[in-house]
Amino acid sequence: MGTVRVCRETSKPSTSSPSPVTTTSTSRSETVNGSHEFKVDGYSLTKGMGIGRYIASDMFMVGGYAWAIYFYPDGKSADDNAQYVSLFIALASEGTDVRALFELSLVDQSGKDRHKVHSHFGRFLESGPYTLKYRGSMCLGDVNLLIAKFLSKQCSDFMIVNDLNTILSSIKDIPNKRATSFDWGYKRFFKRISLETSDYLKNDCLLIRCSVGVVKSNTEGPKIYSIAVMPSNIGQHFGQLLESGKGTDVNFEVDGEIFPAHKLVLAARSPVFRAQLFGPMKDCNTELIKIEDMEAPIFKALLHFIYWDALPEIQELVGMNSKWASTMMAQHLLAAADRYGLDRLRLLCEDKLCEDVAINTVATTLALAEQHHCFQLKAVCLKFVALPENLKAVMQTDGFEYLKQSCPSVLTELLGYVAKIGEHSVIVCGHGNEPTILDGSDVNGRRVKQRIY
Repeated sequence: MGTVRVCRETSKPSTSSPSPVTTTSTSRSETVNGSHEFKVDGYSLTKGMGIGRYIASDMFMVGGYAWAIYFYPDGKSADDNAQYVSLFIALASEGTDVRALFELSLVDQSGKDRHKVHSHFGRFLESGPYTLKYRGSMCLGDVNLLIAKFLSKQCSDFMIVNDLNTILSSIKDIPNKRATSFDWGYKRFFKRISLETSDYLKNDCLLIRCSVGVVKSNTEGPKIYSIAVMPSNIGQHFGQLLESGKGTDVNFEVDGEIFPAHKLVLAARSPVFRAQLFGPMKDCNTELIKIEDMEAPIFKALLHFIYWDALPEIQELVGMNSKWASTMMAQHLLAAADRYGLDRLRLLCEDKLCEDVAINTVATTLALAEQHHCFQLKAVCLKFVALPENLKAVMQTDGFEYLKQSCPSVLTELLGYVAKIGEHSVIVCGHGNEPTILDGSDVNGRRVKQRIY
């Protein structure tokens, strides 16, 4: 796909002109691409049908035009004496001249992908894309056929003259720049005797593939208007709907608190809620659903995201302004997001936990990453814990005991990280005499500063 830019400028103003004005426009040329596969089944039965006679594919559309593939089992030219098969692509619809790129392929059916390909794509064309005329792609072939009939006296002179006059009148305006202005292809596409012993012919079947790229051009001028389009506020509208409590048709009881919501909104956002509220195994009592193993602030944050499509203010939910509380909330919310199939929320929580890795919470975060298959978060935690200045402090936390009990396999991976850092990381002085590790990280291992709260 190519793009051509043309800039037009107004004539230069005189030196006395107070405010020069420059206008611009852009001409864009690109291709609209499509392809078609044409299967010739029973190839041996097509032999001997005659020079200039063809088998046509069904018409297919590319770029708003109809095209067809023409296969000549005995060749298109009498000069070749049926020694070659011919293959052409032709414009099969009415319309103006069409400029296009083409590719004709004979498919290797042995599985070795040694296809025979003739293509305009992917190479420089000195004379540019090929130009095909409107419908009548086979006029030249029909002329050859009529001449052959005339020479063999298979029809009356009167019929020949009438047909020739009709055909010639339709092609009298063809320019002489290119001989193949109705179709594009090869009279000597493949030598027939070689084709019949090749991998292109299998079970008496040929597979022909054709690609067409129709050239489309348009010129764009400067906009004569300027409309400021507001950003989407659909989340705000749904959030206000939740806050208003209007139209709610389901209630959730979480840790003694009741949360009203809308079934359709929940089902649209979460596949788990959709199954729970509308699936064949839906809850019998959808007016009040009790949620187990979740705290009320977590479920409130979950609903907030479902309606607003954004994380809530964690400090407002927990009533505390501390990194530790924020991390704990993100951990629980990640588990809830995974439980209800909210992938975007899950990733948002994973990203936040990566930013807030700290000594006193990294072990529980690592266990969470292992249990919920958060591979990037897991790698960040392992690298942080494995650093010599962090390892001992992390091992003394209650979270590390939980990690050992719940995810013992992670300890083996941690040992691998520790060994890797011990063997390959050399600490040198960086800017400002701050230590830097040669693997590109700072002393905290992954552009994350050591935090202790």
